[in-house]
Amino acid sequence: MDDKQFIRIAKALADPRRFEIFEVIAGTEEMSCGAVAERFPIGQSTVSHHLKILTDAGLLDVRREGQHGFFKAKPEVLWAYIEELKERLRLSPERMVSGSGGRG
Repeated sequence: MDDKQFIRIAKALADPRRFEIFEVIAGTEEMSCGAVAERFPIGQSTVSHHLKILTDAGLLDVRREGQHGFFKAKPEVLWAYIEELKERLRLSPERMVSGSGGRG
């Protein structure tokens, strides 16, 4: 994973609402923008903006049917990001589980 995609994913997931949207979509086979908008107290244009950022980061695939977009999570991209994050931080599984991060 190159730096650009790594940072794009980090920024996409850093927003709490976007993270929630990703979680909801990841828990389904596929979801329309309208269905996502029904789950959150925000406007459809805001949901569309969040979906675009998640899609641009590579975390979602979109299937178009006319003017409607149907979104599907790409868990393999999230797992690749997590592995890359662990590598960049050089965290062993033991250090991650302990939660100390080596800061005694």
